[in-house]
Amino acid sequence: MQKKEWFATWFDTKYYHILYQDRDDNEAQLFMKNLIAFLKLKRNSKILDLACGRGRHSVYLNSLGFKVKGVDLSKNSIKYAKKFKKKGLKFKVHDMRKPFKKKYHAIFNLFTSFGYFNDDKTNIQVLTNIKNGLKKNGIAVIDFMNIETVTKNLTPKETVIKDNISFHITREVIHNKIIKNIRFQVENQDFHFTEQVQCLTLDTIKNYISKADLKLNHTFGDYKLNAFDVNTSNRLILVVSK
Repeated sequence: MQKKEWFATWFDTKYYHILYQDRDDNEAQLFMKNLIAFLKLKRNSKILDLACGRGRHSVYLNSLGFKVKGVDLSKNSIKYAKKFKKKGLKFKVHDMRKPFKKKYHAIFNLFTSFGYFNDDKTNIQVLTNIKNGLKKNGIAVIDFMNIETVTKNLTPKETVIKDNISFHITREVIHNKIIKNIRFQVENQDFHFTEQVQCLTLDTIKNYISKADLKLNHTFGDYKLNAFDVNTSNRLILVVSK
């Protein structure tokens, strides 16, 4: 039996959501407001939230007047997100490596939900799927980390306590990937999960974008949409189109 990929197991556990329960919704909403204003998306535009998790961006985008579909590989996350389902807001289990059946005015891939795979070919396939999922004049946004500042400021070791669970976390760069090991104990049972994200530079992603026959229109370095600076920016946000 083939071993499940790390993201297919870790993201589907309740412990993933316990560890990351304090994500900044205000920051996420500010990002969405800034992005919508910059892209000049019209109300009722169809947006695909690709790798939506439990749907926090999807729900907010829908509240702004957009028709949103959130998709994610995690069955448990989609089950949770479906509690918010209503007219103009739908959720579905979907693997981003597979094509989309419908086309959208905008596709958002947010919060470092790219670079999980082991080879360039798969990354290019994901971007090709995004291209084929865009309507004419459609726009896609990839929200990735700035690998230069992240690796430079990597915290090698820390313990994070959430809901009385001590998550022991280590981080290191191995074979051009950031490897994050997460160990904890619940009811005398030991758990160990990993997160692995490729160290993708702007030049590498530009190459992927070109091979997927997409055009890079803009790069930003944070959620306020300031210009990208390879030495100081925390994020690498790319706006692409056909």
